Amino acid sequence: MFKDKKVLVCGMAKSGISVAKVLTEMDAVTVVQDRNHKIEWGGYCPIGIIQYLGVEPDGMVQDFDFVIISPGITVYAPFVQKAQRLGIPVWGEAEFAYRLCPAPMIAITGTNGKTTVTSLVGEIMQRHNGKTVVGGNIGTPLTELVSTISHEHLVVAEISSFQLETIAAFKPAISAVLNITEDHLDRHHTMENYIAMKSRIFENQTKNDTTVLNYDNHITREMKPPGKTVFFSKEVLEEGAFVQDGFICFRHNSMLTKIVEVSKIKPMIENALAATALSLLAGAPPEIIAEVLTTFKGVPHRMEYVTTINGTEYYNDSKATNVDSAIKAIDNETGKVILIAGGYDKKTDFTPWVNHFPGKVDEVILIGETAGQIIDTCSRLGFTSCIKANSLEDAVSIAKSKAKPNWKVIFSPACASFDMFKNFEERGDLFKEYVLRGQNCDEDKRE
Repeated sequence: MFKDKKVLVCGMAKSGISVAKVLTEMDAVTVVQDRNHKIEWGGYCPIGIIQYLGVEPDGMVQDFDFVIISPGITVYAPFVQKAQRLGIPVWGEAEFAYRLCPAPMIAITGTNGKTTVTSLVGEIMQRHNGKTVVGGNIGTPLTELVSTISHEHLVVAEISSFQLETIAAFKPAISAVLNITEDHLDRHHTMENYIAMKSRIFENQTKNDTTVLNYDNHITREMKPPGKTVFFSKEVLEEGAFVQDGFICFRHNSMLTKIVEVSKIKPMIENALAATALSLLAGAPPEIIAEVLTTFKGVPHRMEYVTTINGTEYYNDSKATNVDSAIKAIDNETGKVILIAGGYDKKTDFTPWVNHFPGKVDEVILIGETAGQIIDTCSRLGFTSCIKANSLEDAVSIAKSKAKPNWKVIFSPACASFDMFKNFEERGDLFKEYVLRGQNCDEDKRE
């Protein structure tokens, strides 16, 4: 399909690099572009790639058969609009990877929980089918995965709304929309657009495909996929995954299967329910699902325990890049909590989050470009225990000076990272580094 075709790859982070390497192997005429003046090829730069670095692509798109863009590039960019007007296909890496993928795919999206659910389903299916691979918006780019697999494999993919902007034929065998709450309005402009992008995950499915939806989220409950719909809920359902008598259960064709006691599972209940439904639909036996749900270690940067210092526990929740996710981080807290938050402005209303502070949070230390906005929201709602820090390192230092035994320090930003960091991973890693720097940490006695 791509042999001798001229392909422009824009945005040379992990996914762009993966696309460029595969295109050269397919004998495409590959041209890469990035605003940066250097690409981190990871020790290997494919021969024959033409590089345009430190420039914009506006004046060159007309010369190509295909344009493949990074998830970080909006479809509203002028050069993307120009290519589309000229009839040139503009794909993201997820669409490109799908075109090459010989294996069935489980694709998971949602505002929150998609990394955890993808990891859970990946671990369950890998125990059931050793040829399961996991990637997408989590870890390894899809293109890198699918270029080396066969039809005997299974792909479990986390898919973001940014990736769904640029699909064309993308059609997973099983899809999931875990939930939708306000997020990424800086990119999608309105909630209607954001919902529409999330809904694209199932738009090409047929009656033979399946979509898993959250019955407890009013937006996903009303979605109408073209294929079979399976719900999950914390309430009892006539069909799907749900909680009954303290067990995660699954009912299909009037047959009820008890999976595992809720009191024994490690993940949040919503994530466990979604993973149960997806894994059963993909053929995993209940006993493997139960085993993974009771032993799951969690994912980095999502309420990740860091250490205990002088009796204070520190948690890294850098993955909480929106209000709803950050609410979940504090919702069950009843002790003393110092919250570190703030970051890139996604045009979010922080009111619902701040309304959760009383009785949950004792002090908030704020960083980044949203610090002032959050302080104003706190002031308007009568929460006055706010401090503005100069940096994340400064925020950790302030938190250490204020923390006491049996308190918790939780880094849950409720914002994206792009104002101060490359991504949420770098942000979370730096938080852990600042916490651990020069400290004698208590022995972790938790199970």
